Amino acid sequence: MSSQPILKVSGVETYYGNIRALAGVDVEVHKGEIVSLIGANGAGKSTLMMTICGSPQARAGQVIFDGEDITKLPTHLIARRRIAQSPEGRRIFPRMTVLENLQMGAGLDDLKFFKEDVEKIFTMFPRLKERQNQRGGTLSGGEQQMLSIGRALMSRPKLLLLDEPSLGLAPLIVKGIFEQIKRLNKEEGLTVFLVEQNAFAALKLSDRAYVMVNGKVTMSGSGKELLADPSVRAAYLEGGHH
Repeated sequence: MSSQPILKVSGVETYYGNIRALAGVDVEVHKGEIVSLIGANGAGKSTLMMTICGSPQARAGQVIFDGEDITKLPTHLIARRRIAQSPEGRRIFPRMTVLENLQMGAGLDDLKFFKEDVEKIFTMFPRLKERQNQRGGTLSGGEQQMLSIGRALMSRPKLLLLDEPSLGLAPLIVKGIFEQIKRLNKEEGLTVFLVEQNAFAALKLSDRAYVMVNGKVTMSGSGKELLADPSVRAAYLEGGHH
């Protein structure tokens, strides 16, 4: 593991108006790792993802990416640093076709890789290939999730942020998506930071993980350690996740 984390979040506080959503969060992601953040609904997990992407911006603390302080950068400049996000609720362009959605994800300067990258996404998610000329809004939830991840990957990210990829999806679809994430990590060294309410699936997939409660990180450890931890099991694994 490289000594220098690719993502280092230190003492981050984020507010919505006067309400503090993140209360001094510290998180590190090293190159080539899959790191997950688990916690109950409303714990602040998605807020952390959005803060890393600059919207909302942290009111205190620092977000360092690849050695650069990006805390106060606007979102579009953060994206240019090759941080890609597959946001919660998928947020694809419903009126654009699958192919057009993928084009929106491609870096402007990387169009020379466009064909090759699209082929890679279609190999990963054959369903998208079959649907390439269909409008995004007509896809099933699982297909939209594949498209959201595919679109994020089109920018050839150094860091992929995945926010609740399993939300509302059938277990079999979730399993397939998680297998693809694992494969990209193993074969291409893709670094992934994952927010997930399905704690069991996330911890099984992850090298390391953090637990968030009320805007604070309360525990961290390897995926295996947290899977075995009695308090984590009680809160998130034994009928605790919805």
